[in-house]
Amino acid sequence: MEMDKLVALCKRRGFLFQSSEIYGGLNGFWDYGPLGVELKRNIKDAWWRDMVSGHDELAPPPGAPESYEMTGLDCTIIMHPQVWKCSGHYDLFHDTMVDCRESKKRYRIDQMRGRWVAVKLPGGESGLAAEKAAEVERLGRLFIVSDAESPEAAVEDTVTRACQVLGIRKKKAEDSFTWESTAVVGIDAKVDRSRVLAPHATWFGTLTEPREFNLMFSTQVGAAASDDARAFLRPETAQGIFVNFKNVLDSTRVRIPFGIAQIGKSFRNEITPRNFTFRSREFEQMEIEFFCHPDSSFQWYQYWRDRRMKWYTDLGLAGARLRLREHHADELSHYSTGTADIEYAFPFLPEGDFGELEGIAHRGDFDLRSHMEGKLDPKTRPLQLEMGPDGKPRHRGSGKDLSYLDQLTNKRYIPHVIEPSAGADRATLAFLCEAYCEDQAPDDGGQMQTRVVMRFHPRIAPIKAAILPLVKKDGMPEMAQELYRTLKRHCNVFYDEKQSIGKRYRRQDEAGTPFCVTIDGQSLQDGTVTLRDRDTLKQWRLKADEALTEIRQRVQ
Repeated sequence: MEMDKLVALCKRRGFLFQSSEIYGGLNGFWDYGPLGVELKRNIKDAWWRDMVSGHDELAPPPGAPESYEMTGLDCTIIMHPQVWKCSGHYDLFHDTMVDCRESKKRYRIDQMRGRWVAVKLPGGESGLAAEKAAEVERLGRLFIVSDAESPEAAVEDTVTRACQVLGIRKKKAEDSFTWESTAVVGIDAKVDRSRVLAPHATWFGTLTEPREFNLMFSTQVGAAASDDARAFLRPETAQGIFVNFKNVLDSTRVRIPFGIAQIGKSFRNEITPRNFTFRSREFEQMEIEFFCHPDSSFQWYQYWRDRRMKWYTDLGLAGARLRLREHHADELSHYSTGTADIEYAFPFLPEGDFGELEGIAHRGDFDLRSHMEGKLDPKTRPLQLEMGPDGKPRHRGSGKDLSYLDQLTNKRYIPHVIEPSAGADRATLAFLCEAYCEDQAPDDGGQMQTRVVMRFHPRIAPIKAAILPLVKKDGMPEMAQELYRTLKRHCNVFYDEKQSIGKRYRRQDEAGTPFCVTIDGQSLQDGTVTLRDRDTLKQWRLKADEALTEIRQRVQ
C-alpha cells in the first residue's frame, strides 16, 4: 500500500485533516474529520470496554496469576510543576538537536542518517576553488546526510549530493569516492560537525553545537508571568495516576492487584514531527498503571504483554506486519526491569522496519517511591536533593506515604507497577493502514472495476451500516427512513439515496462501512431487505425487523 494513497483518502473522505489548513497548517497537529473522529472514538471505546468496564473482577482472565480489579481516572492536563521534577521529566525528558546555519532547519541529531566517505579529488575534474579543495583534503573523512526516507534511496542520495557539492561528475563518482559503508548509518552528538554535510546545505560544517531540548510545553498559571507561575502541559498521562494512587485506594477500597486506566491528551514539543500522525506534538494516550506485589510482578508483566498483543490481533492487526519485541538490556529505561513493544510495519517506514504502537513496561517501584521521597538517582537509588537559592530542596517529593498495607497479611510495601501504554492516534493510524485495500468488484453494469475498500473490524468501523433505498420513489425512501430511525437509536448508521446503488456501495466501501441494507421493490411486498457484506460482497435477504439483531451480532 502506498502511503500517499491513504493520506489522500483520509482527506477526501473525512478521516484526517491538517490542523489550521486554511492558514497553511501547523506542523505536528492533526484534526479528525467526521469519519476519523468516529473511528478513533470506537478504538478508545473498545479499549475501555475490554480493559476496564467489561472486565470480570470475580474470576482471573486467561493467563492472569489471579483475579484483579480495574478502575479509571481522568486527570488534568496541567499539574503541579513538582510532579515533573520528581518524575524526572524536568531534567531528563529531552532530545539533542542541532540547527543548520545555512538552511535554517532544525534536526534531531539521532535522526540524521547518511554515509561516511573519503574523497580523492581528481585533478582538473572538480570545479572547487583551491581553498575548498584544501579543506576537503584536510578534513579527510566526510559524512553526507541524506534526506531520503528509504535506505535504498538514501544510499543513492548520498552519492548524488556528494557529487553536487564537490563538483564531481556522477560517472566519476566511483573513482573519486571511497565509501566506508554500503548502508546508511547514524551519528551522535560527539561527531565532528565540520565534517558533516547537512540536508539542504551546500557545504560542510553548517551545523550548530548540539544542545538539549526539553520536550515539555511550558505555560503560565494565573495572571502574573513569573518562574513561580510556570507550569507544563503533561507529556504523558501516567503521572496523574501515580499522584492519585492513595486517593483511589481510599475512595474505592480496591485491593492489590488492581489497575487504574486513563485515556487523555498529552503534549510533546517534538523537534521534527513526521510520518503523518505517527509522531505529533499533540496526541492521545490509552494507559494502564497496574499495581501488584513485587513477588508476582514479573508474572503480571508477562500477562499484560500477551494480553495487549491479543487485543490488536482480535481487532484485525494480524500477520507479519505486527510483532511483539522484547527490549534488549541496553534499551531499558533506568527504572525498568523489562519492557516489550508492540510494533507495526507502517508503510512509510523502510522495508523491514517497525514503528511502536504500544509499550508494556515493568516500572518497579520507581514512580511511587519518587513521588514519596523525591528525585531518585537511577543507579544508586538514594534520595538526591538539589538545593535551590532559598536553601530548600528543589527536587523534594510529596512526603506522603504511598506504600500499601495488605490487610490480610498486615505487611506494608511499595507496589510494583506494570504499565501498558498505547497511543490512540498511532493505533488509529495502524488500523487505517491495515484496512486500506484495492480489489475488483462489479459495477452497476456488471463489469469488474477496481474499488478502494477500508476493511475495518466491524467493532471499530465509523459507520456500522448504510441504509439505501434502491430508487427515490414508490415508497422505498419512506421504508428506508423508518428503518434508519430504528437502527440509529442503537448504532451509527448512514442514510443515502443519491446516485446509483453501485456508486453508493463504493462510497460506503471507502468509508469502511461493513454492511449495506438495501430497500427495493420486494421489500414493499414482503417486508424483507437485502444485507450486503463489505468484504465478501455476499448479499442475502432477511426481514427488516431482524436487521438490527443481525448487524449487532456481526459487529461483535
